[in-house]
Parts: sequence; C-alpha cells; structure tokens
Amino acid sequence: MDMSRTARSANARDAADSAARTKVRYTILLLIFLITTLNYADRATLSVTGSAMRTAFSLDAIRMGYIFSAFSWAYVLSQLPAGWLLDRFGARRVYAASIFSWSLFTLLQSSIGLLGSAGAAVTALFVLRFVMGAAEAPAFPANAKVVASWFPTNERGTASAIFNAAQYFAAVVFTPLMAWLTHAFGWHMVYVVMGAIGLVLALTWLKVMKNPADHPRVSRAELDYIEQGGGLVNGARTSRASSQSAPADVAQAGGWSLVRQLLGNRMLLGVYLAQYCINVLTYFFLTWFPIYLVQARGMTILQAGLVASLPAICGFLGGVLGGVLSDGLIRRGCSLTVARKVPIVGGMLLSTCIIGCNYVSTDWVVVALMSLAFFGKGIGALGWAVVADTSPKEALGLSGAIFNMFGNVAGIVTPIVIGYLVARTGSFNGALVFVGANALLTVISYLVIVKDIKRVELRAA
Repeated sequence: MDMSRTARSANARDAADSAARTKVRYTILLLIFLITTLNYADRATLSVTGSAMRTAFSLDAIRMGYIFSAFSWAYVLSQLPAGWLLDRFGARRVYAASIFSWSLFTLLQSSIGLLGSAGAAVTALFVLRFVMGAAEAPAFPANAKVVASWFPTNERGTASAIFNAAQYFAAVVFTPLMAWLTHAFGWHMVYVVMGAIGLVLALTWLKVMKNPADHPRVSRAELDYIEQGGGLVNGARTSRASSQSAPADVAQAGGWSLVRQLLGNRMLLGVYLAQYCINVLTYFFLTWFPIYLVQARGMTILQAGLVASLPAICGFLGGVLGGVLSDGLIRRGCSLTVARKVPIVGGMLLSTCIIGCNYVSTDWVVVALMSLAFFGKGIGALGWAVVADTSPKEALGLSGAIFNMFGNVAGIVTPIVIGYLVARTGSFNGALVFVGANALLTVISYLVIVKDIKRVELRAA
C-alpha cells in the first residue's frame, strides 16, 4: 500500500513537472549575452580612449594599428589550446577563469600612465592587450558549447544570433559610457570601471552556470524538450561518453589528427574562411570606427561615442532578426542549408553599402550608410549557429576554437592594413573599400565553398 502511494506521488510529480516546462535556458542565454557584451566592450576600450592616448603618448597611425592588433595576435594563437581546455574541463570552469583574467588585465591598463616614459607605457599597453587577448580566447567557443547544450536546433539560430548581437549592444551601452568617462574623468577611468564589472560577472557565472541535466531549476519537460530537439544536455560528459564508441582520433580530442579532419572538411573550411571576412567589419567597428568619425568627419570624442551607437543599434536589431528569420525558416520546413544561407548571403550583400560612404559628404548620410551596413552584417552573422549545427559532437569546443581563430585573424590584419592605408593616403577611402570587399567575399564563400550545411561525423584515422 505504501509503495503504491509512493508510486502515485512520483507519477503526480512527474505529471506536474511535464505540465510546466521551465525556461531556464533563457536565463543562461541572458547571462552569456551580458558576458559577451562585456567581452566586446573590453575589446573596444582602446578604440574609445585611442584618440586621447594617441595624444598622451605621441602615437602615429601605424603604431596605433599594431597596438590595436596586439589583442588579436594572442587571441588567435590561443584558440586551439582554449578549445582543448573547453572539451577537457567544460565551459563552467574555463569560462569563469577567462572572464576573471581578462577583466584583471583590463583593470591593469588603467595604470600604464604611471610608468613614467611614453615608451614604457606603450610597451606595457601592448603587453596587457596581448595577454588580455589570450584570456578572452575561450569566450566564443564556450558560448557555442553552451548554446549546443542548452538549446534545441530550432532555437539555436536565435540563441546564437542573440549572444553574437551583444557586440552591437556593447557599442550601444558602453561606447557612450566610455566616451563620457574619458571626457569627464580621463581615459584611465574607463579601464577601472570595465575591469571591476568583469570581476563581478566572473563570480556570477560560477554561481549560475551548470549543464542542463545538472541544473536544479530545470524541469523534466524542459530537459526532454532540449534533448529531443538535438541539445547536448550533459555538456562535456556527452563528449566523453561518445568517445567510447567514436573513432580512435576522438579519444585524443584536440590532437592534430582531429584538427586536420576539421580543416579537411570543405563545408567547415568555407564557414571558417567566411568568418574571417565577416570579422573584418567587426574589427573596423571595434578599432578604427570612432577614430574615423573624429579624424575624417571632424567630430569630438563625445559626439563620436554617441554617433557610433546608431550603427550599433542597427547591428543589434539585424543580429536578432537574422536569428529569428533563420529559425523561422526551419520551422516552416526549409532545409538547414537554406535557413542559414539566406540571411547570411542577403545580409552581407547589404553590408557592401559601407563603400558608399566614400562618395557622400553629409554626416547624416554617412551614419545612415554605416547603420545600414551594420544592420546587414548583423543579419548575416549566423556563423556561430552554423558551427553549433555542424561541428562534431565530440569536438564542439575545438571546432568552435578553429572557427574563432580564423575569424580573429581579421583582428590582426584589419587594424594594421587600415593603419597603413590611412598613413599613406591620408584618408579612410581605401579602408572602406577593403571592408566592403570582405563582405562580398563572405557571400562568395557561402555560395561557392560551403555546400550542404549538416553535422560532420568524425572518421577513423
């Protein structure tokens, strides 16, 4: 009799649990959105404070370009180790260490003016930007890994687009804030405030983040919904379990044999190359755009901070729209290939209008063209959703790291190329052509190199 009552009670709890599907995945998405917003804001600190620092340390355009690139040298070189760490130790611990470290290095940048000589300050700035890049390396592969665990396929495009759109939200919220801090208190205060916010977020991440199967607030209904829709609810444990039956290469995830398999896949290689081209636009916005507004358009730093938020708002809206459109196409029965490629190709074609800024003189028209270009870039920035859709389940972290490594080579190339173009021509005309041409190359990559979009299966060596 007691056993019967216990069984009935358990069944009642299961029924109640099934009736109320929780939405904890949206809390996790909000958290990675906030962290990614801070991530991009910390990268952009130098672009906002750059004009003041150029004056303080007598920096020319070429030296400024190399300092801008310091972050990306380390960021790119650290991607493969970061991917291996994520697959080995999971997103919770690795991401927490990443947030804490990059925030500490951001905070330390506030003190470089105390070093006495301009040469020592510039060297310290380069070094701190370099180690900050290494610390941020796990961030986006971790985001992709978390989204693959917490979201079914038909919600993954929207989730990925939302966290990726944080780059624009960062500009909307933090660019005006950082410009005001620079104007009111000096450039040092920007690094103090941004570093302190990051240290708080690192602790928040540790407290909130768990795998779906381990999270105490996730109902059975939500867990089943995620898992049946293709979500990897056990996170890193899925990779370890799968490795028992996968090819021998998988047991040594992160080894060069696995890297060769990923780079040897035509579809993935096309996705990786396209991300480089997309990120040329991203790094123009993160590095030279405020300086373009000050130098080429004659705005004050405060005006530039406010104006830069307008294209960012459009980029954010485009980013969310691209994800919603892509997932909507899947729900309407379109193939994954069509659902992902339509927003990417259409959005990046729209981004080529940035070249039009060379042929107008009215400031509001320039801002309108920039806003339209970044709206298109936002729509087309679905690469992380494609990575979550296509990467081998056993190597999500590593594949995301390679994708991010390719993408952030643009962070090395873009600021240096633009620095030389500006120094040699005295204008930004060539720089804008360079940026627009890369938007077009993204379209070519997805139409010519990337064929069907589907999950890659690892093969035996």
